[in-house]
Amino acid sequence: MSRFDLIIFDCDGVLVDSERIANQIFCTMLNDIGVPVTLDIMFERFVGLSMNQCVDLITRMRGAPPPESFVPRLQERTAEALKQHVKPIPGVPETLNALSLPYCVASSGDHEKIRLTLGATGLLPNFENKIFSVVDVDRPKPAPDVFLHAAKHFGAEPARCAVVEDTPTGVMAAVAAGMHAFGFSANTPAHRLEEAGAHQVFSEMRRLPELLQ
Repeated sequence: MSRFDLIIFDCDGVLVDSERIANQIFCTMLNDIGVPVTLDIMFERFVGLSMNQCVDLITRMRGAPPPESFVPRLQERTAEALKQHVKPIPGVPETLNALSLPYCVASSGDHEKIRLTLGATGLLPNFENKIFSVVDVDRPKPAPDVFLHAAKHFGAEPARCAVVEDTPTGVMAAVAAGMHAFGFSANTPAHRLEEAGAHQVFSEMRRLPELLQ
């Protein structure tokens, strides 16, 4: 018997290898509007945030909101790049096929972006009717809302849910939900996930089925 009844995956950086693609575009566009950031700063400060949280952060860093055209243009350029270049995180297709437990995705992205990246990587059929977004709830991560929303949909007790997250923000949300947080450290320093409260940290997705036992 497994100790879990539901596996909740984050999307970007966990299921799809999209973070570097999206953040390179984001980084370039921020520099274009006078916010001097590097890709390292993007991963340190922006990854794991909702778009509204990103806009708030840009406003603080810039001393003024970004231009009205900034977010629509960012979403347009990012979507085009992801359609062309995004791939599944190595080991994800095999891991999903090996799971005997119910699973879903709960992301800080909106439904359109989640479906775009899952569709472009061929993973979307695995997640039909199992997609939960920050836009479905009142508060974004690190609040636990989106994870609790997913658990309620499946009738799963939070303590019987496992969350797979690659950002400190996401790990904190999982811990706040009372769920078991697996920190995926393929692209994030393991110590940052541990400091955020991850119960276990791993770097190869193929290991997940054994860790769930």
